[in-house]
Amino acid sequence: MAEQKRILTGDRTTGKLHLGHYVGSLQNRVRLQHDYDTFILMADIQALTTHFENPALINGSIYDVAMDNLSVGLDPEKVTIVQQSQIKAIAELTVFYSMLVSVNTLRHNPTIKTEAANYGYNDMTYGFLGYPVSQTADITFCNADLVPVGEDQLPHIELTHKIVRRLNDLYGTNITEPKAMLSSCSRLIGLDGNSKMGKSLGNAIYLSDTAETVNEKVRLAVTDPSRIRAKDPGHPDICAVSTYHKVFNTEEYEDICERCKAGGIGCVACKRRLAEKLNELLDPFRERRAYYEAHKDLVKDIINTGSEKANRIGDETVAKVKEAMSLKI
Repeated sequence: MAEQKRILTGDRTTGKLHLGHYVGSLQNRVRLQHDYDTFILMADIQALTTHFENPALINGSIYDVAMDNLSVGLDPEKVTIVQQSQIKAIAELTVFYSMLVSVNTLRHNPTIKTEAANYGYNDMTYGFLGYPVSQTADITFCNADLVPVGEDQLPHIELTHKIVRRLNDLYGTNITEPKAMLSSCSRLIGLDGNSKMGKSLGNAIYLSDTAETVNEKVRLAVTDPSRIRAKDPGHPDICAVSTYHKVFNTEEYEDICERCKAGGIGCVACKRRLAEKLNELLDPFRERRAYYEAHKDLVKDIINTGSEKANRIGDETVAKVKEAMSLKI
């Protein structure tokens, strides 16, 4: 049997995960875990680049993000859940890689520029500017073959390619040059209909939300502003609720759109049906999460066991890099 290819993916530990994360990556992880050696990174170092003044949030989120991953169906016997800050190789490789990339290259990275603008950073910290270098270390400490990413992250993967090629060319190392695995899922808009679903935007449905919370959030979601009465013809193409039906209620989506256009279904009934479908999806997630919340020591053990495994792999990688760079005496 051929050896499984390795995937490295993960989440920033800045709060609980939401439906946007599920559509964009988590459901794909559940599918891929059976065919790939999957490493899931709890990216607490990356979280520090924007939330260094709130360490309590990051600490609690390590557990929350791990439980969110487990709740959607990731099997701790199949995947390796890793706490980023506990992997010595990531820190060491970040230092080595930083010698191979210029400050100007980092400043002109389009994703860095966009995120700096989003956070209002006029004067970036060293850690924020350099986190694509740390991300290269995340990917390569375990010689990951594939990295699932959205299009906005492709500049980071291209920088990883450049760093790995330069290292291998200079020192004769054999670090794997990873390939991007583009997500086929479109970004889920927020309940406000104006932007992506985001933790800091107040427009998200979280995987851990109760049924009552989901019902209330959907009830308040933005619909067609020109529709005053239930029998008025609607415009589903500009309705946030319609986009959720398209993703989470595919079997009824076309029918609901036609009835909306004909004034045959009102927004209240449309939202009620969406909430029912979302709660059907989330109910098994809630059940699994409740188990892990009641067994937090088990979650800690899963993270620590995964981190120990990752450290063994990372130590081997760093030893080979140091020998190639003539740093061993």
